[in-house]
Amino acid sequence: MNARIDAVDWAGVGDELDEQGSATIAGLLLPEQCLALAEMYASEQGFRSRVVMGRHGFGRGEYKYFSYPLPGFVAQLRAALYPKLAPIANRWHESMGIEARFPDCHAAFIERCHADGQTRPTPLLLQYGEGDYNCLHQDVYGAHVFPLQVVVLLSEPGRDFTGGEFVMTEQRPRMQSRPHVVPLRQGDAAVIAVHNRPVQGTRGVYRVNLRHGVSRVRSGRRHTAGIVFHDAA
Repeated sequence: MNARIDAVDWAGVGDELDEQGSATIAGLLLPEQCLALAEMYASEQGFRSRVVMGRHGFGRGEYKYFSYPLPGFVAQLRAALYPKLAPIANRWHESMGIEARFPDCHAAFIERCHADGQTRPTPLLLQYGEGDYNCLHQDVYGAHVFPLQVVVLLSEPGRDFTGGEFVMTEQRPRMQSRPHVVPLRQGDAAVIAVHNRPVQGTRGVYRVNLRHGVSRVRSGRRHTAGIVFHDAA
């Protein structure tokens, strides 16, 4: 997996993120890795909580947050992706005038989160069935926020499910929201802005606000893994 991560065109990922707040990495995970992750959802072990979206007005469907210690593969994925994204995150913060900077190593950033009371792990698995959807939202969780996260589709569109497109919206100042769909196949990853991204305007850089969600699943079952790099309070 590390070799596949190292082989990604990270400069291109940065360019896509600068342009639209999201970037796609094709084939980040192999089909057997996707299946192994999706099958974890049925277990009662290894998770700190289960959320039924309909009970909270989040949509329909459900998700589970992993507990510490994270499964080895999930921990490896989180630790390997973070240093590729930290330079982009630091560049974004600098351009938006945000003081916080991020260390090169994920463990050092997690130490910062934990020292301030953000100790609950945030990597998660999501499960959708027919009619399920996820309302537009942001995964912030506390004062320490890494501005990028990774979403990996574990199911194959057209075979395992239909519908269920990954959707983002961007709220630009004094303009209507701009939606876009991020097309994904099994094993593909979307690197997305958690909440804000910098945009160069005629009078300098300004921030735009982004949200993400999933459209209604028309048939089948859809599984997704979410890799959030900050922990929750």
